[in-house]
Amino acid sequence: MHNLKIAIENVSKSYGELQAVCKLSFVVEPATCFGLLGPNGAGKTTMMKMIYGHIRRDKNSDSRISVFGFDPLTHELDIKVLSGVVPQDDNLDEDLNVMQNLAVFCKFYRLPRDQAQKRIAELLEFMELSDKRKALIRELSGGMKRRLIIARALLNNPRLLILDEPTTGLDPQVRHLIWDKLRSLKRQGITVLLTTHYMEEAFQICDRIIIMDKGRKIMEGHPQHLLQQNIEPYVLEIINAHLVDGKLDIPVDHVRRDDAGDVLRFYSHSNETLRQIARKLKSGDYYLRSSNLEDLFLKTTGRTLNVHQ
Repeated sequence: MHNLKIAIENVSKSYGELQAVCKLSFVVEPATCFGLLGPNGAGKTTMMKMIYGHIRRDKNSDSRISVFGFDPLTHELDIKVLSGVVPQDDNLDEDLNVMQNLAVFCKFYRLPRDQAQKRIAELLEFMELSDKRKALIRELSGGMKRRLIIARALLNNPRLLILDEPTTGLDPQVRHLIWDKLRSLKRQGITVLLTTHYMEEAFQICDRIIIMDKGRKIMEGHPQHLLQQNIEPYVLEIINAHLVDGKLDIPVDHVRRDDAGDVLRFYSHSNETLRQIARKLKSGDYYLRSSNLEDLFLKTTGRTLNVHQ
């Protein structure tokens, strides 16, 4: 039986002078969800495509990709047989209805007709789309289309599900539904690999994440552990900061300041210290909260847009 892990070692990808991915290494354990986070242009999608063989990595003697024991350079088809891919863009066939879109892919996987019909019915029920089985694609909402693409990626009972920004542009209800389905898939033994711009998404469903910037790994670990180890636990957000800046007496030794446009944030290990600052402000001018993964992301990658965004 093949190794069930995904192992990435010193992998790079260049396009001329642009280094899209640089010496990236990480390991994905079986039946877990692993997330790649980073700004646009960080190299997340490029790394994903190298894993399932859509893009070839740079040839370096010390680089390696192993997907369940297979190298995509030499066993791309074996990896595709074991994988389901959910791309960024909706690429459903607008001329076909829901069932027909899935049936076409069943033929690609050479599923017998009876088996295909059973699998389609199971997945439509799983993704809560059974009542839309005869609907045309143009009649579906954005969330329904996204769920259908995930169902399509599961037709071949993959061991690995790869999702590139699976919930971008979806409303909160649909996003939470998809998160629940991904948790269920993990419990079924499927390994989930995803890229996302939603920090809450990564925090909710990922067992481990990498934060990338400009093709390089900035940090890696369990989301909760990364928060505990790399950022202060409390944040005071001040709105319309220009009205109060300069009027506050800030204990410099215990507070880190972060300016972002018209919002001023103070980070501290002491909730009481931030409360003392807040007492000098009007209600509605501030928000005292726990730090989150988005705070850590912006601390590590910066608040300014890079040239690829």
